[in-house]
Formats: sequence, structure tokens, C-alpha cells
Amino acid sequence: MPAPAPAHEQGPDAEPPPAHAGPATLGAVAPGAADEEALVEAGIAELWATYAADPRKSTKDRLVLHYAPLVKYVAGRVGTGLPAHVDIADLIQCGIFGLVDAIERFEPDRGRKFEVYAMQRIRGAILDELRSQDWVPRSVRSRAREIERAIERLESREQRSCSDAELAAELDTSTEDLRTTFGQIAMTSVAALDELVAAGRGSGSADGTGTPSLVDSLPDTGAEDPLAAMEDQETRRLLAEAVGQLAERDRTVVGLYYFENLTLAEIGRVLGVTESRVCQLHTRAVMRLRARLAELQHA
Repeated sequence: MPAPAPAHEQGPDAEPPPAHAGPATLGAVAPGAADEEALVEAGIAELWATYAADPRKSTKDRLVLHYAPLVKYVAGRVGTGLPAHVDIADLIQCGIFGLVDAIERFEPDRGRKFEVYAMQRIRGAILDELRSQDWVPRSVRSRAREIERAIERLESREQRSCSDAELAAELDTSTEDLRTTFGQIAMTSVAALDELVAAGRGSGSADGTGTPSLVDSLPDTGAEDPLAAMEDQETRRLLAEAVGQLAERDRTVVGLYYFENLTLAEIGRVLGVTESRVCQLHTRAVMRLRARLAELQHA
């Protein structure tokens, strides 16, 4: 179609250009025009007619471009409540395929509004993709939702936290089966280790430059517990002080038995006494140490 001549080249008797000269005018209406919406609708209707007569890729692309905001809207609605690691951009990409499928399958002659039909197809495409990526069986997901609804009903009715037995009765199952289900649901909880613990808490990540992530909060099982180390050091100090206050023979028995690893009979030969006497000395020393430690700890 040739471009219209500029205004300064048109004569006074030249006819004005039509309101919309076919699909090419879609979206070309000046903002603020009184009949802008009507012209856009007319352009879309003509575009659909053109696509029905000759479904070219260029025409389909123009329809996709026009209805693309529907994809963003549906993806935003579906993405609400999903884990943080699910990217909205991925949902939009899946929704585009749903939109294309809706355009290819839509039948304007049936009188159905395309936007309603397209939103259903877009949502279905997004949900199908999410299900394909979910490694958790659908039965477990369904059971988890059922338990959540039962907990809400119970707590709303009783106005308190309910026990496993009460929840099992609400679900008409046994406590053992309920706890087995809890174990299955617990294995489905997956968190991204790079997910931020709290925004704005300050620098605390591994490199010290950003907000702490979940991996920074994991306990180090190989690290020494500073509290346990301090308590052990204090106990050793109190024990050494208590041993130093024992009688000389009692200190000898304790040293030979606990530090030199001698038996009671061997200690008896060293001290020149019987084994039973060494046993008495050992028992007396231990009792005095316990009493002294109790005094020192409560001092």
C-alpha cells in the first residue's frame, strides 16, 4: 500500500485517509482520540479476519504482540505464593506458548471473547510447566493442602493450636498415618541456599559484602562450641584446685589411677598397702573431690 502524500502536497479537494486502512493501522490511533478504543477494536477484528483468511506468521506475531500483556498478568497471578526461586520471567515464557496455542485454536465465529479463552490457555500452559518441573508426587501435594485446610478449620474452631490426635480425628485417619504424611511432606520442603535471610540486615554474607543468605545460617558441625570449650576449661581449673587440696596420699592415689593408668593392686604395691585399702582411699578421694567441686561451683 503506497504511503499517503504529505499534507503540504495534497490538494484542497483530496479525500482524508480512512480511519483504519486494514491491520497495518492497529495501534496507530493517536492517544486521546475520542473513538480510540473503538478504532482499536475494529483493527483487532480486521486483524482476526485477515488471520482467519490467511494465517501467516507475520499476522500471528502481531496478534501475539497485542495480547502479550495478558501473559504478564496471568504469570503474576500464578506466581503469587510460589517459592522465591521460581522466576516470573520463566512463567512468562511458558505463557507465551499458551498464548500462541490460543491464537491458533481460537474460533472467532463462536462468539466467545478471546481474552477469556486466552487466559485459560496461558494459565494452563504455566501450570503444566510447573508440574513437569515438580519432583514431588501430586498426591503428596494434594495431601499437604488437605492437612493445611484441616488445621485452619480446627484452629479457627478451637481458637488454639491442636494436637496431632485432634488433627488425625479431623482428617478421619490415625495418628501414625498422619505422622507418616508429615514425614513425606517434610522431604518436599526445598530452599535455595542463596536465598537472602532478611533484607536490610547488613553485610553478613560469606564475602562480607551483602545481606546474609541461608547458607550463612547453616551450623558448622565441625566447629568447636565456644561455650562447651569454656565450661570444659573452667571444670579443669576447678578440678585441679580441688585435687591440690586433697591429702598427699589421696593425691597420689588419684594421680596413679587416673593419670598413670595403674590398677588398684599396682597402686597397693607402690604404697605398700592392700588393694582393699587403696579402694577405700580412692573412694574417699572421689567423694572429697565431688564435695569440693560443688562448693567451688556454687561459690
